[in-house]
Amino acid sequence: MDPRILEKVTPGIKELEAIGEDTYKAISEVSIGPVKGRFIGNLAVKEKVPPEACLLVVDQNSKMGNVVAEIQMQFKASSADETEVSYMGEAKLSGMLARMGQRILGGVVSTLSKQFFKGLERELEGR
Repeated sequence: MDPRILEKVTPGIKELEAIGEDTYKAISEVSIGPVKGRFIGNLAVKEKVPPEACLLVVDQNSKMGNVVAEIQMQFKASSADETEVSYMGEAKLSGMLARMGQRILGGVVSTLSKQFFKGLERELEGR
């Protein structure tokens, strides 16, 4: 939940600035296939149940369109040194992003998710 770590491991995030308790201004740049653009908006961490779960709510706007997403995160200790992370999300898109189609955006989401978890793994290994 450390915003400095989230900023570091989340793909495309250029700036994550606290604007309230568990609420951040987020600026990101994404360039994957046809999805290229600068997104500006908010990220909020809600429904926190430490250390078991939280809900991430993302509201980002760009010239390509807007994204409002909710990602439910679950954390389960699988051993003394390991935690299993599962997530499920839903996004509402508008503008050109909505017209691109599920197949293209599914690939973008998959790529960003993999990059996030690889970055998180590198960060944790470095500690």
